Amino acid sequence: MIFAAFPIHETRGAILAHSVTAGSTVFKKGHHLTSEDIRTLDVAGIRTVYAAKLEADDVHEDEAAEKLARALAGAHTVSAKPFTGRCNIYAAANGLARINVEQINAINAIDEGITIATLPPYEPADDKQMLATVKIIPFAVKRAKLEQALALAINPGIELSPYKVRHADLILTTLPGTKPSLLKKAERVIAARIAHFGIKLSDVQTCEHSEHAVAHVLQQTTKESELTFILGASAIVDRADIVPSAIALTGGTLHHFGMPVDPGNLLLTAEFNNRPVLGLPGCARSPKLNGADWVIARLATGAPVRPQDIQNMGVGGLLKEIPSRPQPRNKKPPTDKAMTKKDRRIAALILAAGRSTRMGDANKLTQEVGLKPMISHVTDATLSAHVDEIILITGHQQDQIIHALGGRPLTHVHNPDYADGLSTSIQTGIREALACTPPVDAALILLGDMPFITADMINRLVDAYSPTDDRMIVVPKVNGKRGNPVLWDASFFSELQALTGDVGAKHLIVEHENLVAEVEFDNDAPLTDIDTQAALAALKPDR
Repeated sequence: MIFAAFPIHETRGAILAHSVTAGSTVFKKGHHLTSEDIRTLDVAGIRTVYAAKLEADDVHEDEAAEKLARALAGAHTVSAKPFTGRCNIYAAANGLARINVEQINAINAIDEGITIATLPPYEPADDKQMLATVKIIPFAVKRAKLEQALALAINPGIELSPYKVRHADLILTTLPGTKPSLLKKAERVIAARIAHFGIKLSDVQTCEHSEHAVAHVLQQTTKESELTFILGASAIVDRADIVPSAIALTGGTLHHFGMPVDPGNLLLTAEFNNRPVLGLPGCARSPKLNGADWVIARLATGAPVRPQDIQNMGVGGLLKEIPSRPQPRNKKPPTDKAMTKKDRRIAALILAAGRSTRMGDANKLTQEVGLKPMISHVTDATLSAHVDEIILITGHQQDQIIHALGGRPLTHVHNPDYADGLSTSIQTGIREALACTPPVDAALILLGDMPFITADMINRLVDAYSPTDDRMIVVPKVNGKRGNPVLWDASFFSELQALTGDVGAKHLIVEHENLVAEVEFDNDAPLTDIDTQAALAALKPDR
């Protein structure tokens, strides 16, 4: 790749290195310059631009990122479409990230332009959460370097272990004077702790804090249980203490006592009737993160936890300063350079408050498109996409809209001022987005009457969002025309709340053109909304 400041007349086919404004036209970083572009720049008096020219042995950044991401993506993961040299890998289920650290380090060492960033190994991940991002930093990478990386990635280096364990038993021991309220609180905390991993308590038993009492109850635990927790009234302080002695009394096996994680040092791992038994540390009574959470997460996947696995948890195991589980994220300004893909939280606002005046008496959003109501198409696409909050804004005939969605899991908020126009629904949605906890970093505004928007389209818009690269407003584009939905960084929320009348926010896109990222689509879904009975009737049967 040749990177230089080129005279304009020598840049046909070159890739623009920095955004350039020529009169009313903005050429974005990464744009492939055409003859017409060169004439526009020349007329504007721009004689030189920084650009990159690919050579025969170069692989374009998008192609390279996609190939490497696909090679790295293993079981229960999916890789997205590339964008500006970046290709993300997502979880396809709830589970634990499995990262081949040596492999990732080796690939990152090949060339400074080839980078892979991942979650930490064994990090809990939710379905559709990003596990890794492959980023080609320059506009191209040498083919030989890419082939070297692909050779190292012959075995997938990024996988997900789904949670498999569904049922657990809990044994709580008591000492004279133990208050029932303390037992109930401990039960609630532990039930909440394991629910994060998809585990439910099948049975909860209490007994006195003695070897024989604990051994008796352990032998009575339910057959359907896949995991047993024991929380003693007094913490385990030795392998010969009451809880481990009770497990040994039943014929169970003690595997490991203690762990280099604080809080959580006094953890016991054991086995009884071919299922894991955990002697919980006293800190498990608190919802705060502790070492037991790390062990439970691994056991929830059905994988064994060996003594060596626990002994290797020391680096990063000082958890005293982390106040709760899941770990809270400090609120940062939306454009903070430290914000990562993992940190981002996206709210999807589905506007469904309009009166459908051009549709006649019918509410267009409840009319069937294919085999389901129009509003359900964009809602289902959003539910399957990589967003964190889904907020439905209702107004006209809100009961009919909610009924048409049949109990789909989303938040809905009523806009009492819907008759005053589109801006009021945007304001209502932004207010709700601002109330989200944790805070959201951006809002994707979707129109309820665009039934052909898909989850993949939404994901491509979300993936294109990058405040650190000045991609703070993301819009879809089809054959030169901009459409919907549009993603807005939270720094624009105040301007969106200031909108008035029956208008959207197109003028804000024009005003902030230098912060706009366009995502090209090869179908007309981002331009197609249904406003009239004629338009509804004209839809193809398969749509």
